[in-house]
Amino acid sequence: MEDIKDIKVFANNIRKNVIKMVTAAKSGHPGGPLGLADIYAVLYKKVLNHKPSDPDWEDRDRLILSNGHVCAVRYAAMAQAGFFPESELLTFRNINSKLQGHPSTRYLKGIESSSGSLGQGLSVAVGIALGARLSKKNYKVYACISDGECGEGMTWEAAQSAAHYKTDNLVAFMDKNGIQIDGFTKDVMNLEPLNKKFAAFGWNVIEANGHDVDAILTAFEKAKSHKGSPTIILFETVLGKGVSFMENNPGWHGTPPNAEQEKKALEELEQLVL
Repeated sequence: MEDIKDIKVFANNIRKNVIKMVTAAKSGHPGGPLGLADIYAVLYKKVLNHKPSDPDWEDRDRLILSNGHVCAVRYAAMAQAGFFPESELLTFRNINSKLQGHPSTRYLKGIESSSGSLGQGLSVAVGIALGARLSKKNYKVYACISDGECGEGMTWEAAQSAAHYKTDNLVAFMDKNGIQIDGFTKDVMNLEPLNKKFAAFGWNVIEANGHDVDAILTAFEKAKSHKGSPTIILFETVLGKGVSFMENNPGWHGTPPNAEQEKKALEELEQLVL
């Protein structure tokens, strides 16, 4: 299917740009963005109702990035979608760049919320979803969260609130790679069973492979059509996906590659069969 091939090419280009961005900046987080590339390719190619030529379009869907340190994936996706030239990606994390190490509404149009401390994004998304309802707007609110953030109490306060107010215009999706900065989540703070926990809070829970484009598309379609409660999609992902020496290695959560590692990573991504 041509659409699927296009999405896979889009995702692979995201991965290449992430490697180039983080290497050029000599800082940043490559692991999470590589793991999220397929999901963001689907979002920006097929799911989000948006206008790159008019980032403030009133009826656009809102995308909240809670785990803001993975912003390289969003910037790379936005550039490919036409929000700004791809050449600007190499300014990532520069002091005067629009592309800061955490997204900021102060510097870049098309960003719905600034981020910093983990755990806040779901609360922001609930507020925006409630605001849309009060304003009688039909746009969807998407919230990208991480499994590590579920160690934060604020995430569960937001989950409880979203279910109480039946915010079925809210779709959260989780980068469930089992890794955070201190190591594997099961060792730092065991979070499972996340599916049963969100279900107990009153959420519609969908589980999917975060690297299978068909599965990602199907999950978002089901989430968009669900009524009566908020939805969370638990995407099983692999940190560092596509680069063999980064995959499932906590050391690549927030470590930039050097020039030699960049070369090897880009060679591997060039050789991927899409």
